[in-house]
Amino acid sequence: MPERGELALKGPESDQLTAWIDFYRSTLLMKCAGLSVEQLSDASVPPSTMTLLGILRHMTTVEQYWYQVIFAGRDVELFYKSVDRDGDFNNLGDTELSEVVRRFDAACDEARGIVRGHDPSEIAPALRHGKQVDLRWIQLHMIEEYARHCGHADLIRECIDAVTGY
Repeated sequence: MPERGELALKGPESDQLTAWIDFYRSTLLMKCAGLSVEQLSDASVPPSTMTLLGILRHMTTVEQYWYQVIFAGRDVELFYKSVDRDGDFNNLGDTELSEVVRRFDAACDEARGIVRGHDPSEIAPALRHGKQVDLRWIQLHMIEEYARHCGHADLIRECIDAVTGY
């Protein structure tokens, strides 16, 4: 099972933001640990169609978009982009589970490398809906995005096999 790193209880803002994002990255992986692809693909909280596998794929896309596209200003092909706006949640059978996990890990590693050495007040070169954002806003948004989806993952996992916590 993945382990969560220590949270920075004091120190530079950039270290604390990064620690919280890594905490939630690990939490999501912990929620998915030990389940089969069938269980990860189970929409266990009707009427929602959300699944753990869909959340993992979605967060991979979110990592790529905010760090690689918006903050680094790169032209990147998002792993799960499709004509279906929610393809990351819906097209679960198009990628093997091991590849989904590898892509998630790679997107997170890339994000860590992009952020390293940058001040939270640094403005991203790409615009989001025509507006500038700084790295601080991106990191706070990532904390919010992960916190929301880890909450979903709590409920989904509990419905699958009654596992709660962490």
